[in-house]
Amino acid sequence: MTTPSAPPATGSSTRPYLIRALHDWCTDNGFTPYIAVFVDGSVQVPTEYVKNNEIVLNIGFEATTALKLGNELIEFKARFGGTSREIVVPVDHVIAIYARENGQGMAFPVPTDAPAGATPAGEAGAPPGVAKGPKLALADAPSEASPPSDRHEEPPPEPPSGGRPTLKRIK
Repeated sequence: MTTPSAPPATGSSTRPYLIRALHDWCTDNGFTPYIAVFVDGSVQVPTEYVKNNEIVLNIGFEATTALKLGNELIEFKARFGGTSREIVVPVDHVIAIYARENGQGMAFPVPTDAPAGATPAGEAGAPPGVAKGPKLALADAPSEASPPSDRHEEPPPEPPSGGRPTLKRIK
């Protein structure tokens, strides 16, 4: 009798799944999903719109045709300056996905094969498309632009000394 082998410790990347989930969240809530992309030779985008090795793309259904959010590639057609262009982005080159209206979303690390010293604007602040708007924030984190809450939350208790750290879920 053979025993089943254990699954690989690393598994596949979570990035494509998170991108699809945040795209769905934006769409379900009436927000416009944007992605910030690190551009190099493996990315097919209109180069005239690339600044500092980055481009921000609207991936909402209204702005794209034949959108495919795959595990390896994001592919779609979009119009730039009135001309339809084929866009191909490797998923590992997506450095952020966020809602244009409120900046909520998620940032990802720059690809490991990026040149040394390349820091996208998404890590130095907000992605270029949001520079004058709200800050990029994690999906469930309140943004500075959020109205103050009427809830009064107690400060978290001091962790016990010498013990393991614990997480507290805050909604």
